Amino acid sequence: MSNGLRVAIIGYGLAGRTFHSLLLKGVGFEIAGVLTKNQERIALLKGDFPDAQVLSSVAEVIALKPDLVVIASPNNFHAPQAIEILRAGIPVVVDKPMALNAQETQEIITAAESAGVAVTTFFNRRWDSDILTIKKIMTEGTLGNIFRFEARFERFRPLGNSDSWREHLSPAEGGGKLLDLQPHLLSTTIELFGQGELKYSSVRSLRGLSDDDSFLVLKHSNNVDSYLSACEVMGSPGPRIRLTGDLASLVIHGLDPQESLLRQGIYPADGKWSVDTRTPALIHRGEEITEYESVPGDYVQFYLQVKQSLIEGTPMPVSNADALYVAQILDQARANSTR
Repeated sequence: MSNGLRVAIIGYGLAGRTFHSLLLKGVGFEIAGVLTKNQERIALLKGDFPDAQVLSSVAEVIALKPDLVVIASPNNFHAPQAIEILRAGIPVVVDKPMALNAQETQEIITAAESAGVAVTTFFNRRWDSDILTIKKIMTEGTLGNIFRFEARFERFRPLGNSDSWREHLSPAEGGGKLLDLQPHLLSTTIELFGQGELKYSSVRSLRGLSDDDSFLVLKHSNNVDSYLSACEVMGSPGPRIRLTGDLASLVIHGLDPQESLLRQGIYPADGKWSVDTRTPALIHRGEEITEYESVPGDYVQFYLQVKQSLIEGTPMPVSNADALYVAQILDQARANSTR
């Protein structure tokens, strides 16, 4: 499935190695080089992609002249690295969040517009099974008039992990779960219901590390309210998704399986998953509960659209307007919570 497109990846941790490299490989990109100075990750890279060059600076990434650069470094590096690469005339995919705040996000977008090259951010969970299933059921009218959407990333880890940069760095340095998880929740929410107004937010630290509990409420113009929860110390996690109308609720408990598959090294070869990527879904009408046929998750669509954009000039899979909106809502959420 080769298309002759060469890509360089900045960072080879969870995002760079597990998500981006395998999905890029799955749609036929050549991994031409990876920027990492970590010796363990260099060893992994040589085993994964023996022909890829090991790069030690952004200047070396630019000198490689790839067709695309994927930035999967820690959050505080996103903006300076993206801007430097865009100014060199190379299209960029930035892992979420695009930047630390709305100002940096706008600077990236401006750099792309000035250079006349494309940039997008990796809001991959728009292609989760649960989001694709919601799109399907919304076209059928099964739930009636939808008025509430609840989405959660909740788990119970009361001790935390002080070795994780996301958990010990300050928000200004790129740490915290608001930046880590709420971009997924917000990006999928606006994909379904459009941009909304932030009506309530709570962002706080419960374990003495960076923020680990956030709750956002948005009101959309179509009478839908969204309740978005990201919590690391939830002893009784709620359902991953609950979408409610005046006739029924769609409830999805489990996480989309694609991350687990990618962690196992299973990827969508030739652009297609060969395993089941559906998340079970249920329709609740009071005490009556029935199964609903869910839609397979498909992260590969992100990079298929990136590839099409590079070849044909079509839009990137995530608009800059959406990336900026998410950054603005995160800024508002944090500001509201510190007043």
